[in-house]
Amino acid sequence: MTDNNHRPVARIAGTGHASGTRVLTNFDLERMVDTSDEWITARTGIKERHLVENGTVTSDLCSDAAKQALADAGLSAENLDYIIVGTVTGDMKFPSTASILQSKLGAYNASTFDISAACSGFIYGLDIADSLIRSGRAETILVIGAEVLSSMTNYQDRKTCVLFGDGAGAAVVTRSDDDRGILSTHTGSNGDLAHLLYCDGGGSLKPAMNRDLPFEDFTLRMNGNEVFKHAVRIMDHAALTALEKAGISPSDVDMFIPHQANIRIIDAMAKRLSFSRDRIMINIDRYGNTSTASIPTALNEARLAGRVREGDVVLVAAFGGGFTWASAVFRM
Repeated sequence: MTDNNHRPVARIAGTGHASGTRVLTNFDLERMVDTSDEWITARTGIKERHLVENGTVTSDLCSDAAKQALADAGLSAENLDYIIVGTVTGDMKFPSTASILQSKLGAYNASTFDISAACSGFIYGLDIADSLIRSGRAETILVIGAEVLSSMTNYQDRKTCVLFGDGAGAAVVTRSDDDRGILSTHTGSNGDLAHLLYCDGGGSLKPAMNRDLPFEDFTLRMNGNEVFKHAVRIMDHAALTALEKAGISPSDVDMFIPHQANIRIIDAMAKRLSFSRDRIMINIDRYGNTSTASIPTALNEARLAGRVREGDVVLVAAFGGGFTWASAVFRM
């Protein structure tokens, strides 16, 4: 599949995104919990978030985003060698959401699996896709980050319900024989911090059949102050590591796309890396935190708006529950 004298690189050939159709604004939340638009905006940068309608599942969002990405790449589902879905809110415990998506797309030549790396899942998927293509084991891979976080959000907990939205972002990653493509990736984790952001109900620790478990065990829980403290340091380290591996400096980056978790984290990252706002893609105000969907969604929006063009160098970085972190540098 590969020329022994020339190792291929992986490039992003197409992107797409989808989001919930129901918009939940800060003013809507004011009527649900003790909060205010001013409080939410000042602390998070979020003005609204998109939630799915009842009956819409994660694989539905994946399908919409995937079809856009395939069309953008000029490919069909039959071309796919792998489907990789990063999610913590899959349609069901098993089979994988990637397998369900395979059926919806008709991608019957693909191997399929999910990644559970929380907000870092999409970049983890890029890292795996890059390795598969560079090794010659695949030529076309669909990587998706998707979440229906409304399915595990406690809308009586004002600390968390203001943060999260539903969405999916997709990228078709293909073999390239020129300098356009993924220049570096970096992933890592620290399980000692798992207690800061988690949902412990429904697994073998607290099985759903245990009727004595409280509702809160099946919802997302977070220590916001501690997450913030670790997130800035972790994302800074991840971003600089990817840049170093790629052999470039922050000044060489045309667009920085951080995980859209909190505007204060994004601003702190911008200051550390000396990025002006015009070199950062920010859409948290319109989508909230969509976990692993946030980066591919922002990438697609940046491309559609002409803020990321062919030949541009893009840096992405994320952190998430686990604690996980990931970063990548690529040339469009």
